[in-house]
Amino acid sequence: MITTDFVPGSPCWIDLGAPDVEVAAAFYRAVFGWRAEPHGEQGASGYTLFRLDGKAVGAVGPLTEDGARSAWTIYFHTPDADATVEAVAAAGGSVRSAPAPVGADDGRLAQLTDPQGADFAVWQPARYPGIEAADAPGTLGWTELYTTDPAAAQTFYRTVFGWHTQDMQLPAGGGTYTLLRPANCSEKRMHGGLIGVPADLLGPGGKPYWHPVFVSKDCDATVGLVTGNGGTLSMGPETAEDVGRLAVCTDSSGAEFVVLTPQAGALG
Repeated sequence: MITTDFVPGSPCWIDLGAPDVEVAAAFYRAVFGWRAEPHGEQGASGYTLFRLDGKAVGAVGPLTEDGARSAWTIYFHTPDADATVEAVAAAGGSVRSAPAPVGADDGRLAQLTDPQGADFAVWQPARYPGIEAADAPGTLGWTELYTTDPAAAQTFYRTVFGWHTQDMQLPAGGGTYTLLRPANCSEKRMHGGLIGVPADLLGPGGKPYWHPVFVSKDCDATVGLVTGNGGTLSMGPETAEDVGRLAVCTDSSGAEFVVLTPQAGALG
């Protein structure tokens, strides 16, 4: 369950790097009903907030890193970005951008990469805490890491964020899925999972990655909107026992996300 009362290590923001911000905004407006709102003084092609019913649910901005492909980034809450960056470096991760202020007093962010190659970010809030809605249709309901070394990934994120981890066996020999939750929180605050995936199934370069899971009232109907607006379907829709009906999708620029209609009680 993802909530908006953020604690250290909990997901608190998501944004999409896209080759064309306006094209991406049109896609997600059609699929989830998100309204695009340029942030601050930026124009329609700059950093743009996504809102649903007036509440911020994420953002999209132009690609800024050399060689980057369109992808979602998960941000995790930290009370001290400098300390978290030091912990990342000490645990074998890398710093793509050092902690830096955003806006006049929004907060501070740092862009990071875990030792296996999965990119993520941290956010130290000031005036702007993070997403304003979660765990409801059209919003973030879960986060997921595909990695080449799940044991090493668990060690890294436990070291950096203090996450609790809990392994579960997937049905039909599907392997081990590890549930994640912030330190000192109950199982109700599980916010994501990680699973081992062979490098040859991870796409270009075999690089591990995080992706968001968006809640939907009707997974199949949402998939129809994805494919009808230039996106593609990678897997599903299928029903996962004790989870719900889900599908792995890519948007019109190739960024991956999951659509999930949760089974009653599966997320919150």
